Amino acid sequence: MRSRISPWIAALLVGLLGVPLIAQDAAEPAKLTRKQERRRLEQLRKELRGPFKRWLDEDVRYIITPEERKAFVQMATDEERENFIESFWMRRDPTPDSMENEYKEEHYRRIAYANDRYASGIPGWKTDRGRIYIAYGPADEIESHPSGGQYQRPYDEGGGFTSTYPFEIWRYRWIEGIGSDILLEFVDPTMTGEYRLTMDPSEKDALLNVPGAGLTLSEQMGLTTKADRFRRTDGTRMGTPIGGAQSIRYNQFERLQLYANIFKPPAVKFKDLEAIVNSTIDYNTLSYDVDVHFVRVTNSSVLTGITVLLRNQDLLFKEESGLHKAVANIFGRITTMTRRVQSTFEETVSIQTTAERMHQEAARSSVYNKSVPLAPGMYRLELVVKDLVGETMGTYRTALRVPEFDDEALATSSLIIADKIERVPIRSLGTGQFVIGSSKVRPRIDDSFKREEKMGIYMQIYNLGQSEETSRPAGNVTYQIARLDSPDELLLNFTEDVNSIRGASSRQVVIEKLLPLQSLEPGEYRLSLLVQDDIKNESLAPTATFKVL
Repeated sequence: MRSRISPWIAALLVGLLGVPLIAQDAAEPAKLTRKQERRRLEQLRKELRGPFKRWLDEDVRYIITPEERKAFVQMATDEERENFIESFWMRRDPTPDSMENEYKEEHYRRIAYANDRYASGIPGWKTDRGRIYIAYGPADEIESHPSGGQYQRPYDEGGGFTSTYPFEIWRYRWIEGIGSDILLEFVDPTMTGEYRLTMDPSEKDALLNVPGAGLTLSEQMGLTTKADRFRRTDGTRMGTPIGGAQSIRYNQFERLQLYANIFKPPAVKFKDLEAIVNSTIDYNTLSYDVDVHFVRVTNSSVLTGITVLLRNQDLLFKEESGLHKAVANIFGRITTMTRRVQSTFEETVSIQTTAERMHQEAARSSVYNKSVPLAPGMYRLELVVKDLVGETMGTYRTALRVPEFDDEALATSSLIIADKIERVPIRSLGTGQFVIGSSKVRPRIDDSFKREEKMGIYMQIYNLGQSEETSRPAGNVTYQIARLDSPDELLLNFTEDVNSIRGASSRQVVIEKLLPLQSLEPGEYRLSLLVQDDIKNESLAPTATFKVL
């Protein structure tokens, strides 16, 4: 399939993957000289002004990645920039199927708090404390010394008493991509309220340059002198603790690594899988099946159910602490045909079993479902599934034609062949995997059933005619099953009145059936539902196929 890739997407892919993309339907542009490239970038920077420049330099300054920044500044039109900004926030939305973007709302709340709390002659978002707060949120613990004064040093800093400038120590128990027990120290040596992040714990020592004052324990004992602090080659003026042993966190390379990491933009979850989605390379080392169905929510919104089936035998299990465990990451993205991101989702599927049950577990499958409300129209679905233990990966791409449900015409949702249909608790209505309204409907992706199982049938019927006398619909639904190799021989032929179905109305009728299969011989079959509207004199005949093993 031939496709066009906009310049900003191509630039982003080069940054993420480190490989160039070749447009298949356009001539390769002439390579610019370094002078021409600088002139072109300067022109783009002039075009990048107003709200877009403010968004880049202020709003997302601390969370945008270098690759994203490079792509953004190279965009040629405001439309591309607007699409990029929408995609930027969508990538970070923890609940892409909801109307709110919690990440975006929390980000702007942090900016407002930083401006209110940390301003000191410059806006709070520009200060070091504001930057850390915006990027990583509130610290788990804060040791605050707003007036400085008398201070007893920790043993690792040499011990002893001294006087300090105002300072704060922020402790984060965990920061993803950086580590655990993170300590960040901010010092205000100018006494103006502008605290700055420091790598040298001695920077808060107000008596550092005063001879004979604020001595460490070893200096008081005569084992070292204060001048020894100024001979250190690790970038600090800390005193040496008695015995010379210090915590590893004071190691100069550990401190440099921490500060290099802390100033990086926060990592985007499953970024490696998103990079695969952004590329056009197909990976087929991990196989899985995908099913998509559509159910009307409103006339302008259709619930699009995406179900992924992973066969456990295709996953690699790793033994840990007596248990065998397999883990797979799923990343999905839905875009318009013009590549505008509508929704992204990601999930981790984890399977644990014992050695005794490994054989039974390998014969089973793992199913993941995501329901996304979409407006009628054409979309593109892209999926990446990665086995983290076996390092195998599979990609899937398909077009989604989300149907439009007319206000008046007789219509049905997708006919879903399911292995489970059950009521959900009131608190779970409309939420969770496989939930459609008040029912949990789990599709059987491979449409195969054992004879001892029951086959579920789920479908919604819309816009039946309404009787003027009874204000009720009038019609029936006929269920027929026949073998594919003998279509004229009906093995099931049952008709029921729509008014006998629980909760039936002219607007919507919900069909939920569980059919026993004991009487069917192994083979392939066709299920047909004939929907007849006696008032409008209209009919529909959705069908599905299934297998009996």
